[in-house]
Amino acid sequence: QVQLVESGGGLVQAGGSLRLSCAASGRTFSSYALGWFRQAPGKEREFVAAISWSGRSTSYADSVKGRFTISRDNAKNTVYLQMNSLKPEDTAVYYCAADLYGSSHLRRDEYDYWGQGTQVTVSS
Repeated sequence: QVQLVESGGGLVQAGGSLRLSCAASGRTFSSYALGWFRQAPGKEREFVAAISWSGRSTSYADSVKGRFTISRDNAKNTVYLQMNSLKPEDTAVYYCAADLYGSSHLRRDEYDYWGQGTQVTVSS
């Protein structure tokens, strides 16, 4: 079992920055990959970024590449999503998820546990 709790969401103007955090508990944190997904109103939940168990491998959606950075601190059992140059189209609920067994970490169905989400709103 893995419990995930996101924080750090809020309202920011276009061009601004936010850092999301996701604190994990339960299973050994350094044994699984983690990802961030987002869901805007009326849209499917989509992949944003993922990081391997070691932190050495990361992946990003094309829409956020160069603006967002995923990282993890295995000593603090926390994964982060640094979001810079935010755009109104980044507005969504952002979810942290744990992938215990998957390989690519890119697909929603690879993830086994999910947080409750945190709202990010970017005003124009």
